[in-house]
Amino acid sequence: MAFFGYHMPSYTFAGAHTDELFDHTVELARSAESAGFELVTVMDHFYQITPIGPEEEPMLEAYTTLGALARETTRVRLATLVTGVTYRNPALVAKMVTTLDVISKGRAICGIGAAWNESEHLGYGFEFPPIGERMDRLDEALTILKLMFTQDRPSFTGTHYRIDRALNNPRPLQAGGPPILVGGGGEKRTLRLVARHADMSHWFGPLADIRRKSEILDRYCEEEGRDPATITRTMGSPVVLVENEGQAKSVMERMPPERRVMFQPATPEQAAEILQDYIDVGIQGFTFGNPTLRTPEEFDRARRLIRAVKPI
Repeated sequence: MAFFGYHMPSYTFAGAHTDELFDHTVELARSAESAGFELVTVMDHFYQITPIGPEEEPMLEAYTTLGALARETTRVRLATLVTGVTYRNPALVAKMVTTLDVISKGRAICGIGAAWNESEHLGYGFEFPPIGERMDRLDEALTILKLMFTQDRPSFTGTHYRIDRALNNPRPLQAGGPPILVGGGGEKRTLRLVARHADMSHWFGPLADIRRKSEILDRYCEEEGRDPATITRTMGSPVVLVENEGQAKSVMERMPPERRVMFQPATPEQAAEILQDYIDVGIQGFTFGNPTLRTPEEFDRARRLIRAVKPI
């Protein structure tokens, strides 16, 4: 059965003061958990990103937020969607995700990708190498993450990163460590890294693109000697939930133009049929963003969709 994730890329809440931002975030995470979502994710960005809003909008640091949410929720898995490989040393990421796993009693997922937002790299003074080097860094980082999740004192020497008998104590609570999710659907390198290292992947796009990526991932798995069934394939939801056609128009008009092409407005019942086509080509999880799921009515529509796709 498919599972559902609730993604929080926005901390802009109407009328909320800074000291109220996290309270609103907790309310949303708990509402998602109550509605039947099984995963709550946050962005690992320091500026807001253009498709969501102006970069000056408030942005909470990801791992501090996840650690606090671990104490405010009880069932949902917790992850970044996703950490940029350029933001932190991968050994430090392993320590942070392990700590999240301990705090949450085994609910952490380790999300990571190659990073892309040059603006915040410039602002924070992070290196922003060309994409080829970022992919090389991601390959090495994924190796280090798995080593530190599974071995007591691992060592590794790469071109960009190294560890020397690195200690990661306490150990993760999950056997084998938190699942590793690689974000991105690049068909030449990212999907090969998924086949080589990841437990989960996360993509965006229309059905034809998703079908092609799934077929490519299958081929890479064969080349890497990997069972493709061991990789959970997830994607950003291609639908935005509405109650009727009249509401669909107003909801789409509120979206930035560049985001409208990514979504199809649908009632929960219509959405269940649309998502089935993606399930049929191998998708096992869908994430919905908080810009369109913030009110009791909107969470009720999500609950109806989840029940339609995953009947009790």
